[in-house]
Amino acid sequence: MFRFPRVLQRESSCRFFAKAARNAIALGLIFVTFQSATFAQEKFSGIGRTATSAEIKAWDIDVRPDFKGLPVGAGSVDKGQQIWESKCESCHGTFGESNEVFTPMVGGITQADIASGQVATLKRTDFPQRTTLMKLSQLSTLWDYINRAMPWNAPKSLTTDEVYAVTAYILNLGEIVPADFVLSDKNIRDVQAKLPNRNGMVKFSGLWDVDASADVKNTACMKNCFPATATEPQITSSMPDFALNQHGNLADQNRLIGGVRGMNTGGAAESSSNKLGNLASNQIAKNSAQNKDAAALESAELAKKYSCTSCHALNSKLVGPSYVDISRKYKGDGAAVAKLMAKIRNGGSGVWGLLPMPPHATVNDADLQALVQWSLSAGQ
Repeated sequence: MFRFPRVLQRESSCRFFAKAARNAIALGLIFVTFQSATFAQEKFSGIGRTATSAEIKAWDIDVRPDFKGLPVGAGSVDKGQQIWESKCESCHGTFGESNEVFTPMVGGITQADIASGQVATLKRTDFPQRTTLMKLSQLSTLWDYINRAMPWNAPKSLTTDEVYAVTAYILNLGEIVPADFVLSDKNIRDVQAKLPNRNGMVKFSGLWDVDASADVKNTACMKNCFPATATEPQITSSMPDFALNQHGNLADQNRLIGGVRGMNTGGAAESSSNKLGNLASNQIAKNSAQNKDAAALESAELAKKYSCTSCHALNSKLVGPSYVDISRKYKGDGAAVAKLMAKIRNGGSGVWGLLPMPPHATVNDADLQALVQWSLSAGQ
């Protein structure tokens, strides 16, 4: 009987098993695909449901740099100024220049920057502050952020046209568009071409190109992190004590939405205030659920109507003091109602800090008295 040489026998066997292995893998993939498809078609009884188109639409609100997702609408600079003065000015200043609560939005740009598309001030080390319009390279970013996150205490409360209007007003403050301009989905691309820093964005290819190298390069170090003689790491840099509570307790200034909480910079006194505030908040929720306190509910609606909640929260410092703090400060003061009515009517500053409260001359006496009494009761 003829026999193959050993080498040929071995090669033949290898080819046979390799082919068998490929066939087995192919059959396995077909089986897994079939199993996955079958599993995907199974329904879990009583668990979950398909999201409705309205629910998906409510979440699908992002606007891309190419303006895909931008809704139809329009808003004028003049309308934007009205909204700004009632809902934005208290945090950002009359002209977007305030540094009291957040960093300035306007300043540091020139007509030369608008022409070139690159802000020269960004290269200056002596300039005191980088503003929003200095850094902004995509107008969609500004529109999208206002739409989903502003006002600070009531995100997503602005209508589409109001978002266009506020955006137009900010652009006018930066002298990017004229005072009679109306921003819309039809002309927003033209305005994008006028942004002072539209050409200032750097694109790292590593973020987009799978064949490129990463934009961050480092060598991992997990040894000799601190001297062998030390028993624990030493903090060599931290925020100075005088700056910790410069604008109130940071932990009190987060929204009630989401899980992010700021550092507690207020100490034990603030913690006590938080506890009192939580008690007041729980009581209001209970009263609302049981509808036992119609007067308090009506006053809470008045606070929303006159935009009081833009600056004041129930149990934490926002722009102005909380209702809990107001109640504690004026407890036992028989003249508090008349005093606060005059304060709200005329506006002013100095009691709770330098940031002024705007006058509210249009509030009628009955509503004003109800708001003051509600504030003095810590919203109860």
